[in-house]
Amino acid sequence: MPTYVGLLRAVNLGVGTLVPMANLRSLLARSGLESVRTLIQSGNVVFRSTTKTASELEGPLSELVARTFHVKTEIFLRSVPEWNAIIEGNPFPREAKEDPAHLLVMLLRGSPVRGQWEALDASIRGRERVRGSSRHAYLVYPDGIGRSKLTTALIESRLGTSGTARNWNTVLKLAAIAQETDSPSSASP
Repeated sequence: MPTYVGLLRAVNLGVGTLVPMANLRSLLARSGLESVRTLIQSGNVVFRSTTKTASELEGPLSELVARTFHVKTEIFLRSVPEWNAIIEGNPFPREAKEDPAHLLVMLLRGSPVRGQWEALDASIRGRERVRGSSRHAYLVYPDGIGRSKLTTALIESRLGTSGTARNWNTVLKLAAIAQETDSPSSASP
């Protein structure tokens, strides 16, 4: 049974975006997912499912969460092997070690083409750096994220797809939870 890491987009940012994690866990468990766990309040979830592909789950789960909590959100899923490949493919190892809070991974709905990555690179006005690979991007914000002009809206407009990002600390914590959930000893009897 595959284990997935899921990131909810734009939840718990203020009024109208609230999704209590205990309620999310309960909802997902009632929908047939197993070993549902969440991490912090920003919409991070790990679970097991008999469904074999993330693409079969993303739309229905996004709709279920939006309908239940009355929020506009998308869920971005990656399998444990995909999540591990994201970590192993990090082109910014120094930043991961020295400043993990300012290194982000953005999961993307689609796979941008080369010209879109180049357009994003050309639109950077600060010291930020971006490297893309298939359906995710690595983003470095050496001067902080809050005042950066490299916003999610800008990234999405240049890449032509939606996305949601988490910092490197969260990426590694989700990997640890996913490994625990994916291990044979955590499987249901």
